[in-house]
Amino acid sequence: MANKYSKVLLVLLAIFTFLAAGCGASKNADSSGSAAKSASSSQAANGGLTIQMLNVGQGDSILVKTAEQTVLIDTSDVDERDKLRKELQKAGVKKIDKVILTHPHADHIGGMAVLFDDNYEIGAIYDNGMPSTSRLYLDYVKRAKEKKIEHKGLKEGDVLDFGGGVKFEVLSPTASLVKKGQAKGYKHDPNNESVVGRLVFGQFTMLFTGDAEKETEASILQTHKEDVKSIVLKAPHHGSHTSSSDAYLKAVQPKVCLISCGQGNDYGHPHKETLDKYKRLGAKILETDKNGTITITTDGKTYDVKGEK
Repeated sequence: MANKYSKVLLVLLAIFTFLAAGCGASKNADSSGSAAKSASSSQAANGGLTIQMLNVGQGDSILVKTAEQTVLIDTSDVDERDKLRKELQKAGVKKIDKVILTHPHADHIGGMAVLFDDNYEIGAIYDNGMPSTSRLYLDYVKRAKEKKIEHKGLKEGDVLDFGGGVKFEVLSPTASLVKKGQAKGYKHDPNNESVVGRLVFGQFTMLFTGDAEKETEASILQTHKEDVKSIVLKAPHHGSHTSSSDAYLKAVQPKVCLISCGQGNDYGHPHKETLDKYKRLGAKILETDKNGTITITTDGKTYDVKGEK
């Protein structure tokens, strides 16, 4: 009889071991940046976080959904408005609590007309706090005022609450740069005036970079070298060689690099030099031109990253 029970126990133990191995396939998104995968969509729906790098051609637009808010970071280009509209409809977006516009180049603010024309309910619009002569910039400022939408500038040290335990810590531009940029006659360098921020949700982190180039990366490292380490890096400037310096990547230590760019774009983005840097890091690389819309789901402990194709 004892032998019979022993066989039953061995069978149960084997089954338990098999199941445990399957459940243990995901890794933790711990604070050391260890590779982690596996938060499901259901977890994201029940108080988690979903981030989508939208497939909107040669431009940037990233949708962030927390348990409490919907945030849109950049709106892609003028000639990509139909793509943005389609992506927002596909994502079921009705209300946008916060719109963050990293800098006033057309491929980042060109889709604002979609939000206004389609009558999205917008809670607030944030940008880098510096004026621009861009027609697109002047238009969204005017229309936001007409619709009585709150319009604010962001600077280093600001922290936005995205709800559901998700924070967005602004690392750039500095207050001194914003002050210079507000002065009449100042010669602007929009890429290097981009809003750069680090999203934090539990043990999950992602660095949002706009089009910040090596000059801004060096400035950020001077004061925030310990604050940029992130599991996911939104590749700055669409994967251009003007960004992603070796020192910056060494500080960020990304496990995943996401690149937003248009198929066959005129700029050659992403540049081979930059892709090679990401590969040397051992980072997983996904591009909207190849993978379509890229979705990250996380419960703050584990995460999953996948493209549409």
